[in-house]
Amino acid sequence: MTERKRVDGKAAGGGVWIFCELESGVPHGVVPELIGKGRELADKSAASLSVVVFGHGLEAVGDGLARYPIDAVILADDPALDPYRPEPYAAVLVDLIAARRPDVVLAGATAVGREFMPRAAARIETGLTADCVDLDISPEGLLVQTCPSFGGNVMANIVCSVRRPQMVTVRHKVMRPAAADRMRGAAIECFDPAPESLRARTRRLEWLPETDGSGPHLADADIVVAGGRGMGGPEGFRLLERLARRLGGVVAATRPAVDEGWAPPTRQVGQTGRTVRPKLYFAFGISGAVHHLVGMSSSGRIAAVNKDPSAPIFSVADWGVAADAFEVIPAMLKELGE
Repeated sequence: MTERKRVDGKAAGGGVWIFCELESGVPHGVVPELIGKGRELADKSAASLSVVVFGHGLEAVGDGLARYPIDAVILADDPALDPYRPEPYAAVLVDLIAARRPDVVLAGATAVGREFMPRAAARIETGLTADCVDLDISPEGLLVQTCPSFGGNVMANIVCSVRRPQMVTVRHKVMRPAAADRMRGAAIECFDPAPESLRARTRRLEWLPETDGSGPHLADADIVVAGGRGMGGPEGFRLLERLARRLGGVVAATRPAVDEGWAPPTRQVGQTGRTVRPKLYFAFGISGAVHHLVGMSSSGRIAAVNKDPSAPIFSVADWGVAADAFEVIPAMLKELGE
């Protein structure tokens, strides 16, 4: 077990921080991605990289995180921080920022990150850029925060040139994750939250997972079979379900298909839906509007089928077939032995 020390509020300021969200007691899948990008940013700015964790009974979590390419793990361990509630999380983060003065704070653009990070930023009176898809350090040393704007038709580069820290939430599955290494061992520091910061006017009655119960979580799938308006209706998506089952994948949809009721909102990929990064992404009957491409263009390999040979989806596809999906999918199912 890594030796722990207390944060006394007098340590040097600066550095890049990653907020580690816990999901059922383990780091959320976005955390290794944030660590990978955070290490790159810290190295470019000659700064330290720390991971901040809130919860209770965090000893094993801290030891696991210490194996990543980071400089320190900061644990705020208290029964009042488990389960998650936005008021104490925001208050404790504000206290930590006041004590340590980081230059950059990154969190996942999850339901948790989207809820409590803006509260903390408002109390500190600094800016926060939401749903970023890329981050970099400018020649002036500022954090360049890239996020889709105007429905995904424009990629905006945003900087916070005056206030600190520079705060950001980052979409899941858009950045390459860092790997843990048993030979590493970052310092582990403990922070004792102030009792007044742990007070909350709410209590959690029930936690509803982000799934529709129809299969694996979309963001975790290695194979995604997606359909758009070109699938024509519910019968087209039933065909996609058959193909996904044969491939061991998960069905996804564009916003128009979800708006038509052909697929549930939990299966939407794009600017206003999920971001996915599977090993293989099939796009059937999808034109390739920018706000959809934002959610899937980081996939390992993309195969597209569309009757229109000039469809924008072919510009990002590794393999493209200009044909009717209702001819291609049955042929694929036959080859797969259905």
